[in-house]
Amino acid sequence: MTPKLTILFEHPEWQKPLFAALKKRGVPYATFDLKAAAFDPTAVPQTPLYFNQASPSAYVRGNTRAVPLALSLMRALEIGGARVLNGSRAFALELSKSAQAALLNQLGIGHPKSLVFNEVSAALREWTGGWPALVKPEQGGSGARMFLLQGPEELKRLLREQPSLWEPDHLLLLQEYFPVDPKQGIVRMEFLGGKLLYAMRVVSHGGFNLCPSEVCNPGDGSASHCEIPAAKPVEFHPYVDVPRDAVALGEIIVNAAKLDVAGVEYLEAEDGRLIFYDINANSNLRAPIGRAFGFDPFERVVDYLVRELSSR
Repeated sequence: MTPKLTILFEHPEWQKPLFAALKKRGVPYATFDLKAAAFDPTAVPQTPLYFNQASPSAYVRGNTRAVPLALSLMRALEIGGARVLNGSRAFALELSKSAQAALLNQLGIGHPKSLVFNEVSAALREWTGGWPALVKPEQGGSGARMFLLQGPEELKRLLREQPSLWEPDHLLLLQEYFPVDPKQGIVRMEFLGGKLLYAMRVVSHGGFNLCPSEVCNPGDGSASHCEIPAAKPVEFHPYVDVPRDAVALGEIIVNAAKLDVAGVEYLEAEDGRLIFYDINANSNLRAPIGRAFGFDPFERVVDYLVRELSSR
């Protein structure tokens, strides 16, 4: 059968469960590897539906060029009339921590105070978030290049000793730090088609790589294949009783951002406030968590893709 669906991807290991679920259901699909590719903007689209699975963290795997090509390709596809799930607008939001902060502010949802900068002295003149503070890339992904700093001198020393931290786009953020109960961790909610798929608590033991992919954070204690190793294994626990208020806020976020498949992360501040701090368009689902809720999350994604194909 002629494919009517194309998967855009950069990390082949992350896509294997999705590919397997599509094959199991007999859904014909094509793939487009963004790592080393070319396209004619006047010759696309070739299928009516595309599913973007590119990741901002491509640069930590040596695939920096995948991100701008993905954006250019999706814009051409959309102009050409294709439906692109998690398309150019959604992906541009995922690439920009500052855009995420602006959206959360516009929606009136609690979020960390943030400052974008391209020069350290300018950042220190403007920063009003206090210390300790987090420094992270504007184009984040998988917790790469994040540091908890105790004061301005640490920021100066860090960037003097590790100038490569400015890559890939030479923009960094200072962000307000909220301590959390180490036994509770943070909460990640996965959404599909604007509705909650499942929620989980993520206990990182002080690390920042919270990627739910089983390749990056295996649940059986086996070695990780992630380029951002964690000092201790990250724990993922089903969160059945996620508060309705948190789910409602997550739905507001994903619908305002027009995200088709999304992961939204928040933390519980010491004063009880819910602080939302990360919006992910490329959601790496965790099969064991889905099974704890009684379903295979990748089967649910295939259901969604089939419905989208039918609507086309």
